[in-house]
Amino acid sequence: MQHWTSGYVEGLDYTYGFYRELTPALLALAALSRGQRFNLAASHLNYCELGCGQGFSVNLLAAANPGIEFHANDFNPAHIAGARGLANEAGLKNVHFYEHSFADFTDEPALPADGFDIIALHGIYSWISAENRRHVIDFIARKLKPGGLVYISYNALPGWAAVLPLRRILVDSAARQAGPIGPRIDEALGFADSLLKAEAGYFRQNSAVGTRLGSMMPMSRNYLAHEYFNRDWTPFYFEDVAAEFSSAKLSYVGAVNLLDHIDEISLTEHQRELLQAETDPLRRETVRDFLVNEQFRNDLFAKGALAHTFRSACGVWLDTRFALSVERAQVPPTIKGARGRIELHEAVYNPILDAFAGGPITVRELLTRGGGLGLSWEQVTRALSVLVGAGHLQPCLPEKGEDLRVESCRAFNLAVCRRAEDSEDLQFLASPVTGGGLLLDRFEQLFLLAIGEGLREPGQWAGLAWRILGPQGQRLLKDGKPLETAEENIAELCARAEKFAETRLPVCEQLKIVL
Repeated sequence: MQHWTSGYVEGLDYTYGFYRELTPALLALAALSRGQRFNLAASHLNYCELGCGQGFSVNLLAAANPGIEFHANDFNPAHIAGARGLANEAGLKNVHFYEHSFADFTDEPALPADGFDIIALHGIYSWISAENRRHVIDFIARKLKPGGLVYISYNALPGWAAVLPLRRILVDSAARQAGPIGPRIDEALGFADSLLKAEAGYFRQNSAVGTRLGSMMPMSRNYLAHEYFNRDWTPFYFEDVAAEFSSAKLSYVGAVNLLDHIDEISLTEHQRELLQAETDPLRRETVRDFLVNEQFRNDLFAKGALAHTFRSACGVWLDTRFALSVERAQVPPTIKGARGRIELHEAVYNPILDAFAGGPITVRELLTRGGGLGLSWEQVTRALSVLVGAGHLQPCLPEKGEDLRVESCRAFNLAVCRRAEDSEDLQFLASPVTGGGLLLDRFEQLFLLAIGEGLREPGQWAGLAWRILGPQGQRLLKDGKPLETAEENIAELCARAEKFAETRLPVCEQLKIVL
């Protein structure tokens, strides 16, 4: 009898995390930027995440989007039990978890009879067997509504080609040992490192692989176990994924990372000319992957092309709100592209960033405040796409319904912050403004708990945090060294609380992340 894990690594739970690409508002913006119609404001939307892991992302999204019904499956019973536990703590009524394999999930009677508007798979497709990929395609073919969207991420070729032998070395080395997977990962990394230090030809001729191995050494063993040590691990060429999805009547829309929509950021002029000469849209994506040596794709597909006209697309852009997810002063003057750092020209970006510094506004409000920006429509939409792609700006939900979202997010965020008293596993809180998450570490969550209890001064926030951390034997790090005395730890917490009050709390307030 086949083991229930079907070759998927066991013994270490999958990491907790929030994956921004799953956010409905971001998926809708990615579709809009490629001219695809999708009405996020429609009533009775249904969303499905396949292979939800710990379920933290879908729980957060359910809290931030109470008008959407969320369904999610995972074959690991511990993951589903934990996800249901957090949903119950947060009082979420619009999220439903199922302990099902992909093969069984399609026939689950509790799924909505009319299907799903969005189906998402993050970090799944490259890590399952060909048989399970067929089950996924069958699920999408049967359960996605016409006009619906599918988000998928996967390891891509040619970027992973040089690393395939390293992965083989690691898996083979780990398989030679018995016992828990964690120590076996340590031994496998050690063996690969011994080959590197012996100047093995593979590493000498693929210097980037040695750099990757070095970066893996300090990584969480939970992450490494699920990323590299499954039985099934397949990087794909884009056209092969598109061919598999075409059997479910899906057509390619575009990348969810909006930076990938702007070739000037990633490609030289000669490369752009080469790419523009390719008329086949699917072949064009493959050529682009070779030009940038793509390692990881996050793609959006649709069941039925519903194209915007220029006028209708402009109307949606104008009504879309955006908000900064970092303080205005913290937005760097450059962003990272495939060709290195790209400068954000002050004449274009400063007026836009200054306008959003006061809080969320629509594009219409952006263009009409202060007599306009003096920018063309193309400059404005491109700048917004760049800032969203860089993670500094977030698309927002409409103001309508925000009061309900505030209360739903408050309950969820309180449950998460209470867990911060004992753990640093959960690192994101839900925003009723963006419908997505904001990264806040354990200390920042404890500061929010203090504020929720009516404490107004950063020193008081630090005191509450230390009353929780001190008895647990927790010590803060400063300059890479643990602080030993209570006085040193409290002083460091006070410094962090002051910085939080100055740079992060204003962002929380604008995104209405409150307890």
